[in-house]
Amino acid sequence: MKSIMKSAVTFFIGILIALFILAPIIWTLISSLKPSSEILRYPPTVLPNEITFIHYVELFRETLFPSYFLNSLLVGIIATPLTLLVAAPGAYSLTRFRYRGKDIYATFLLFCYMVPLLLLGLPMFMIMSRLGILNTRLSLVVSYVAFCLPFCMWVLRSFFASIPTSLEEAAMVDGATRIQALTKVVLPLSMPGLISCGIFTFILVWNEYTLALLFIRSEHLKTLPLGMVAFMGRVASQWNYLLPAIILMIAPILVVFMIVQKALVRGFLAGATKG
Repeated sequence: MKSIMKSAVTFFIGILIALFILAPIIWTLISSLKPSSEILRYPPTVLPNEITFIHYVELFRETLFPSYFLNSLLVGIIATPLTLLVAAPGAYSLTRFRYRGKDIYATFLLFCYMVPLLLLGLPMFMIMSRLGILNTRLSLVVSYVAFCLPFCMWVLRSFFASIPTSLEEAAMVDGATRIQALTKVVLPLSMPGLISCGIFTFILVWNEYTLALLFIRSEHLKTLPLGMVAFMGRVASQWNYLLPAIILMIAPILVVFMIVQKALVRGFLAGATKG
C-alpha cells in the first residue's frame, strides 16, 4: 500500500512539474489558434471560442518567415555534421596520443566555452570581414562550428576515454588501420555521445541570435531568432505573427528530441559519469 501511495505521489508531482514547464508552450499554442480579437481580450479566455489557423496561413503568405525557417534549417544541417566531423578526431587525439600540453589543452577547451559569446563576436566579425564572407550563411556556419567545437570535444573525449584501447588494438591486429579502428570500432560505440553533441549543436544554432545579428544584414538571409524580432515593435507586437512563429520554431526541436530522447539521455548520463 505504501509503495502504491509513493508511486501516486511521485506521479502527481511529475505531472505538476511537467505542466509548470509546458505551461508557456501550451498557452502559446492555444493563443495562436485564437482570432485576433480574442488574443488580447481582457479578461483572457483559457480556451478559444473559435479555433482558427488563419495566423499560420498569414505568417507564410505575408511575411518572410519561410526564408527565416529555411536559413536556420540550412545553417543547422550544415553546421552540426561539420562540428562532429572536426570534434571527433580532435577528441580522439586527446585520448589516444601522447604529446606535450595535452592535459592543459583539454582543460582549456572547457574554459573556451565559458567565454561569453558577445566577447567572441567582435573578433569573429573582424575575421569574417577579412575573409569577405560577412552577410552570408557561410559566416554563420563557420562561427557556429568554432563556438560549439570546445563543448563537443570535451563530451566526446569522455566517451572515447571510456572505450578500452584493447578493442582497437584487436582490430588493428586483424589488419585494420588506425582510421578504420576509429570509424568501425570507436565511433559506433560512442553513438550516444555523438547524438548528444549533434542535438546540442543543432539546438544552439537554431536558437542563436547574437552572431546572426552581427553578421547578417540582408533580410532574406536572416535566421529565425533574428527575423522574428521584426514581429516585435517598440509600441506593440504583432502577436498574430509572433505566436504561430514561436510554435513553428519549437516544433522541429520537439520532434527531433522525441525521436532521439533515449540516446540523448544515455549520452548526458554517460557524459556526466565518465571521464
